[in-house]
Amino acid sequence: MMETPRLLINLKTYAQSSGERAVEIARQAERAWKETGVLIAVAPSLVDLRTVALGVEIPVYSQHVDPLDPGAHTGHVPAELVKEAGATGSLINHSERQVGLHHIGEAISKLRKLGLSSIVCAPTPGESAAVAALSPDAVAIEPPELIGTGIPVSKAKPGIVQDSLKAVVDVNPDVDLLCGAGITSGEDVAAAIRLGSYGVLVASAVAKSPRPYEKIRELTAPFVDLTRA
Repeated sequence: MMETPRLLINLKTYAQSSGERAVEIARQAERAWKETGVLIAVAPSLVDLRTVALGVEIPVYSQHVDPLDPGAHTGHVPAELVKEAGATGSLINHSERQVGLHHIGEAISKLRKLGLSSIVCAPTPGESAAVAALSPDAVAIEPPELIGTGIPVSKAKPGIVQDSLKAVVDVNPDVDLLCGAGITSGEDVAAAIRLGSYGVLVASAVAKSPRPYEKIRELTAPFVDLTRA
């Protein structure tokens, strides 16, 4: 099983994190990884996926994947093409690109056969449990009402993180749990770790930052402290 990143940066499709800027942010993330040893990954837009993957050594995730073979599927994202572009895995079911459970299961299976990692987003403990039963590499708990608000789920709704962790462990203890939605500071990350989260999924805190390297170092600091403890 591929190692799950402690920090996964979703670049979404912001103008501030697309094109050459996407490559630059990924390189800053790579620099932070080499300096701290904390595994960091980025998920650029599909348009930038190949360019970013060719430019860095850290894991690069697709933002979406479809469980379809390459062929006459205009507008879809076959896993084979994601792999060929250089990605090491994919997000599935982000709140901004939701799919059904059948799609999730087939996508996980397809990625696994290709040696790619799967990180599935889920909004509730119940959905986290249902997804964990499909054996992805990780589940990212993200209440959609907190995404982009700057209000971290680790502080606003800690019970959801704890209940999701319990639900995932009860179903499949081999699945890692990431905490997303509103994570913007090192303090938010530390709170997520205290609740039992393996890692975090962030977006605008880095993607829109005028100083992405400094923000990435801030977000990785609690993981560095964890290894020293």
